Amino acid sequence: MWRGILVLVLLAIPIVAVNAQRRQINPIPFAHEPCSVLDGRPCTPSYCSPLEPGPCIPEIDYPYGQNLQLTIQSVPSEADHAKYLKPDHDLDTIGDLFAELRSCWSPPSDNARAGMQMSVRFSFNKSGGLIGPPRLTFATAGVPADTRTTYLSAINSSLNACLPLKFTSGLAGALAGRPIAIRYVDNRELK
Repeated sequence: MWRGILVLVLLAIPIVAVNAQRRQINPIPFAHEPCSVLDGRPCTPSYCSPLEPGPCIPEIDYPYGQNLQLTIQSVPSEADHAKYLKPDHDLDTIGDLFAELRSCWSPPSDNARAGMQMSVRFSFNKSGGLIGPPRLTFATAGVPADTRTTYLSAINSSLNACLPLKFTSGLAGALAGRPIAIRYVDNRELK
């Protein structure tokens, strides 16, 4: 019996030492370091150990969900200004696609309404064109029909001005036919 306990203690010492060494290598659990399961350290974005107290809650930052949803504001905040710059290369990531769609938006100048929100849903084909026209899924309640029509026309003309989008072959294959939902928010100060 004492042999079994001694073996368990001897096996636990290297594990505790490795975990202490891991904390020194990567003191921030989400440090965006590339890793491999063959490395002698934890893999980003998180790891859990049976020797640590408490539940295992991974610290994973999921930037995009399975459904592609995007909010585009007419006047972006200072913090989001970089997200509204048009990429200068073929679109290779979802982030590039979202930046391209944000840079295309041009809100209506006449018949505009402060605080107006409108959502549309559509899909792209592999060549960067639309599969059918964008379908209206939401509009701010109590807005006159002509204002809704003005905003939907602005959305359609903004999208058509950017088409066809130039996807890399990898993004084109992954994105073709997947629905994209965009919520447009007119947050301008209108008189």
